[in-house]
Amino acid sequence: MPIVSFPPNFLWGCATASYQIEGAWDEDGKGESIWDRFSHTEGKILNGDTGDVACDHYHRYKEDVALMKELGLKSYRFSISWPRIFPTGKPPLNRKGLDFYSKLVDELLANDILPFPTLYHWDLPQALQDQGGWANRDTAQRFAEYANTIAERLGDRVKRWIIFNEPWVFTILGYLAGIHPPGIRDASMALRTTHIANLAQGLAARAMRATNKVEGLGTAFSMSGFYPASQSEEDRAAAERRFRFNNLWFLEPAQNGRYPDAYLGGTDPARFGVQPGDMETVQAGLDFIGINLYSRSVIAYDPQDANLGARDVHVEDAERCKFGWEVYPEAIHDVIMRIWHDYRRPIYITENGASYEDVVDKQGQVNDPQRVSFLQRYIAQVARAVEEGADVRGYYLWSLMDNFEWGFGYSQRFGIVYVDYPTQRRIIKQSGHWYRNTIAKNGYQY
Repeated sequence: MPIVSFPPNFLWGCATASYQIEGAWDEDGKGESIWDRFSHTEGKILNGDTGDVACDHYHRYKEDVALMKELGLKSYRFSISWPRIFPTGKPPLNRKGLDFYSKLVDELLANDILPFPTLYHWDLPQALQDQGGWANRDTAQRFAEYANTIAERLGDRVKRWIIFNEPWVFTILGYLAGIHPPGIRDASMALRTTHIANLAQGLAARAMRATNKVEGLGTAFSMSGFYPASQSEEDRAAAERRFRFNNLWFLEPAQNGRYPDAYLGGTDPARFGVQPGDMETVQAGLDFIGINLYSRSVIAYDPQDANLGARDVHVEDAERCKFGWEVYPEAIHDVIMRIWHDYRRPIYITENGASYEDVVDKQGQVNDPQRVSFLQRYIAQVARAVEEGADVRGYYLWSLMDNFEWGFGYSQRFGIVYVDYPTQRRIIKQSGHWYRNTIAKNGYQY
């Protein structure tokens, strides 16, 4: 049986996001977020679900931290709700909102669990959206102000921070595809939002470092393995363009002060609203790189696509999770190695996981052997990358518990802890017990 092992002090964790688990959507002075507005709009979310209650983590955080302790987690990645801190996106500060996260950090530390907060996991204050959201350059300044406040107030106990979760998703899905809030479909506006998010990332990094309380800053980037449909030069070039646009659009500017060459005919900064001095601002110099990876894409050249010249090819008979994503473990190894060789920064796997049809059996247990198999195979590929020299320092499983899965509501279960939403009862799944044993042994056999 193969043995999978990791270096000493490897950080094993789980990840969540504020809107997906907290509930308490309008309590203790919290402002409305774009996800509150979007989920309350008829027809936007499957089954009319909302995050109004979600997993009620806002009231049950001590119970949930006790679960993390039982699972043996070394670290917990959570996100801070911007409208809980600044209800309108800017001062004045909502003290009760800040107090919640301060108490959460204290509870984690009391249980020897390292807090790993994300400043922005998609829940923009609706008041800022009313002024243009990520299409308004002023939002970048407001975000830097918020970032400085959080680092100043929690930086005595939290040293390592994630600035953004998946900026490609909240800009492209929100302003181009229109399936996330604000639900806009405008290609030119979407490109501008990507640049403004890059400005916000750079400004926030500077604002946080100005507190002299921050030891490490990074962003959790949505990434995928991109593979050519054939070995033709056209397909290989198309797959590379998609890799650059999807995986590097926010990383390359942060590290090297330039946009990757992803477009047919070259990347014209004027299309993104770049102004003099902007590219110096976007160069944040991240200390580490977070990789969120679930699957792969197979790409063929598409002459009908005037931008990237690429299209996705459906893989027949592929293994898939309930969400429809292909299970392809080698992708996480291949992307880690590419990012490590190109950027030479410490890497954290900030999300990886899968949804399956989980049910509670007559014995009150949740057996999810498919998820256990998924995790065994993907984590083995992370270990392979470490053996080949990549500086991977931690793995954060998505997710700690079942939660509100954005446009799919409560129909998808990604957790290693089952949540019975009507009663809010938590049940550790088979995968959770497996993960606990893996953490205890810092590896496994399979």
